[in-house]
Amino acid sequence: MSEARAVAKYIRISPRKVRKVMDLIKGKKVGEALAILKFTPQRAATSIAKVVKSAAANAEHNYEMDKDALYVSEAFVDQGPSLKRFKPRAMGRADAIVRRTSHITVVVSEKKEG
Repeated sequence: MSEARAVAKYIRISPRKVRKVMDLIKGKKVGEALAILKFTPQRAATSIAKVVKSAAANAEHNYEMDKDALYVSEAFVDQGPSLKRFKPRAMGRADAIVRRTSHITVVVSEKKEG
């Protein structure tokens, strides 16, 4: 059984927020996953949808898989490097602000009929 993958790196959303949306599409057919993401209000949904579309396109173009038989076999989020910023506070102090990034990975496989 062959599989195709797509990865989006350095996405400026924290991995925790992306994982909430990612759990909605694990194991679903590609068309169903894209429909779910289209109507999910979270900002992470657009980035995940791009990666799912890319993985499906990779499967179709590189491995000649059937577009209608594809499903999301794996979907996970890893933490990327954090951007560290400082915000001035009262009495000359500074608070650290950590802006987290994500690496989104989606793997699609072909489901055999029968």
